[in-house]
Amino acid sequence: MRFSQRVQSLPPYLFAGIERQIAERRAAGVDVISLGIGDPDLPTPSHIVEALAEAAADPATHQYPSNQGEPAFREAVAGFYFTRFGVELDPASEIVPLLGAKEGIAHVGLALLDQCDVALAADPGYPVYVTGPMLADGTAVSLPLVRELGFQPDLEAVEPSVLAKARMMFVSYPNNPTGAVIEDDFFARLVAFAAENDLVVVHDNAYADITYDGYVAPSFLETPGARDVGVEMFSLSKSYNMTGWRSGAMVGNRDLVDAYWRLKTNMDSGMFGAVQRASVAALSGPQHCVREMCEVYQRRRDLLVEVLRTVGMHVEPPKGTIYLWAPVPDGHTSASFTAQVLDQADVVITPGAAYGAGGEGYVRLSLTVPDERLREAVQRIEERVRI
Repeated sequence: MRFSQRVQSLPPYLFAGIERQIAERRAAGVDVISLGIGDPDLPTPSHIVEALAEAAADPATHQYPSNQGEPAFREAVAGFYFTRFGVELDPASEIVPLLGAKEGIAHVGLALLDQCDVALAADPGYPVYVTGPMLADGTAVSLPLVRELGFQPDLEAVEPSVLAKARMMFVSYPNNPTGAVIEDDFFARLVAFAAENDLVVVHDNAYADITYDGYVAPSFLETPGARDVGVEMFSLSKSYNMTGWRSGAMVGNRDLVDAYWRLKTNMDSGMFGAVQRASVAALSGPQHCVREMCEVYQRRRDLLVEVLRTVGMHVEPPKGTIYLWAPVPDGHTSASFTAQVLDQADVVITPGAAYGAGGEGYVRLSLTVPDERLREAVQRIEERVRI
């Protein structure tokens, strides 16, 4: 059997490898604690689950949904954006449902890239920023995030020869994996850069509500002119502990939203109607559950930062996301330190190099494990890892 060059060129997906590694060690009887994957351990809030159950019992949700989404879903997204960000969206033309933000990130290149076109991909960044363009027969070129700039890219450093072929760029704040946030005029500079170079900005907005220490994350679309040059991939996965529900939306530039909707009519049959109704309950209902969840993550963040500093790792507590981005000790690569922590402490962490060349020298640790297991993990690291 011969497979396409497209599939053969895809690298193994990072988190599939981590899951396999965990399964193999557990099958051997090892008690492994995984801080490697950002999948919330807390349950979906009960009012959302109840809305799903009620909707699933309605025969009207058992038929094909519309790829454009139920009006109530699009209106709920628009209402959330206005309440949360002060951004007015037209539910009819500026919102299209996604089966989770990953779907949009992986497939938006099909609407924007032709062969030999370039997508600028934040590095370090979510691996799909690279594989998505590959699926569209485009090329992903690294857009390095500079530590000294607060893990923002140096837009002026992009080579003119690359810009000549670039059609789109991926960025994400609060940032996975670094935890960096936007507290300056970066989005305004990004809009100007995109307009000057005829680029489409795709802002991955998965962590907007997972923030700490009083920080409130903005939407890229709050910036004047942003809607002219880009879209935002909005996800309910992390804010409402709905990773398995696959609910999100592409919002922003109406021309790209329309083009993506036309793609979706040929690729899938839309989001399950009951999930759409449950998503309405999430976006339109009480938001105290999000604040309470952030309090849990902040407590875990502080615990993990304290222990890592104790063992000699200099870690700054992030203001956003569900991760710590930690520089590895002297003498280590990201892979060698990850292997040492696994071998000595039976704790899985993720090597920074897996997120791109810019991630070398760092590891990512997730906060999405129950408190007692996190305490066990940090105790193991403190007692067993010899740096």
